[in-house]
Amino acid sequence: MTNELAAHPLTQVARVLTWGALGLLGYGAVSWVVAQPWFALRSIEVKTPVAHVTEAQIRLVAERQARGTFFTVDLEGVRNSLEKLPWVREARVERRWPDTLVVSLTEHVPLARWNDNALINQAGEVFVAAVSIQLPRLSGPEDSSAEVVAAYRRHQAALAPLGMTIDELRLSPRRAWRLRLANGMQLVLGREQDDARLARFIAVYPRLLGAQPATQGLAAAASGAAPSAPITPTTVDLRYPDGFAVRMPDGASPFKPSET
Repeated sequence: MTNELAAHPLTQVARVLTWGALGLLGYGAVSWVVAQPWFALRSIEVKTPVAHVTEAQIRLVAERQARGTFFTVDLEGVRNSLEKLPWVREARVERRWPDTLVVSLTEHVPLARWNDNALINQAGEVFVAAVSIQLPRLSGPEDSSAEVVAAYRRHQAALAPLGMTIDELRLSPRRAWRLRLANGMQLVLGREQDDARLARFIAVYPRLLGAQPATQGLAAAASGAAPSAPITPTTVDLRYPDGFAVRMPDGASPFKPSET
């Protein structure tokens, strides 16, 4: 009789309902306990050193978003809010028993200015922030930031043996490259073979300017003055298949008279 009663459908339903009620009661009890002020968050610790974001900014954002207790705080919401700060590239938020939120940040490291009002970091990611330090300027179509950064690194490494640094690198909508050096010289690389064209310029440039001091030095020696610095071309157009065109300031020539 007992076995028949236990196997009765109504008995099984009652058992399920009983366990369900106990589960709900347990869940409610746990929810009530974790929501009590005994588990309130009382401190925020910034684990990593920061250069651009202040700890006051981090604490303000975290405190505004850290609603609830140690158990109920929305860590994802706090993380998303921190990553909206201009200089924050990545944020990580963790709990530490019994009442602390631990914040770790990775900041953007600016490589250059990007287009009109943004910055670009070492990884080629675009972000918007205010910065007062001198930075090179990169520009290009909106989807070309990684490509432009890669070209900037290649070209800067190639120019380094000449003691030249890039002040501006531009990629036009037609995919043509042009760069301006810190000494004011502009190099027109065009749309094709930009690396090969720049390499040709680097190979020839020391000889190109090496011709200048010969005539300038004679004049300086006659007058007793120190030799003047070589005249820097204003523009070098490297789009020619077998050479390049040089524009000098005020019509000056980069060559000795016997070579022109």
